[in-house]
Amino acid sequence: MANNAQQPPYLHLAELTASQFLDIWKHFDTDGNGYIEGKELENFFRELEVARRGAGVDPTNVSFREKMKDFMQKFDKNKDGRIEMSELAQILPTEENFLLCFRQFVGSSSEFMAAWRRYDTDRSGYIEANELKGFLSDLLKKANRHYDDKKLQEYTQTILKMFDLNGDGKLGLSEMARLLPVQENFLLKFQGIKLTAEQFNAIFTYYDKDGNGYIDEQELDALLRDLYEKNKKEVDTKDLTGYKKSIMALSDGGKLYRSELEIVLCREPML
Repeated sequence: MANNAQQPPYLHLAELTASQFLDIWKHFDTDGNGYIEGKELENFFRELEVARRGAGVDPTNVSFREKMKDFMQKFDKNKDGRIEMSELAQILPTEENFLLCFRQFVGSSSEFMAAWRRYDTDRSGYIEANELKGFLSDLLKKANRHYDDKKLQEYTQTILKMFDLNGDGKLGLSEMARLLPVQENFLLKFQGIKLTAEQFNAIFTYYDKDGNGYIDEQELDALLRDLYEKNKKEVDTKDLTGYKKSIMALSDGGKLYRSELEIVLCREPML
């Protein structure tokens, strides 16, 4: 079927494949910063309305603005005024919703972290692109999803294109965690309090009293509370328990080593 080159691809389809979803994402995220925002967002909503109604819309019209506001209230889960990839997956009719299928089985981010730990064997905060296929295969097995090698290859290539933006063949934990629902992505909670290498070393050394290179869950609790206090953030005990569980999923039998916590709390993992 011929498409007008000026029109965004696939928005009219009843169902999208993973690669078509990615094409739409790239079409609207014109600056490649991982969000559809500002003018990009207005363009996306306008084209979505055109595709669904089969008629032109006027962005200056009051009713258009009202509809866009309602749309954002429904889909902008973290209320930051922009659409991220996980939110777009809720909006568009993606085939088997390939992003959401990874979430339906991940009851919590701690399960995601446990799966990640199997592949990030050197605790660098990255997995190599050639390990991604196995990582995704594990996630799909846990979800009891039936898939063939061709479909797994498509998912792998699509996710690689999404996250390996600099083409270095590595995928970062914080990037892959975007597969999680916003409310489950505990890494987002630490975005505002990321530490420099020097700050991280100082706080880890303080809580690693005996200098053995790791801390336990109780020490992690104290460390996180300390971080929240220093950054003047309210700490919810229930949330904190969830964060601890997720972070401890990276640990080795209850021993959380410096390099593992560093992945979560540092601005850039120290390679």
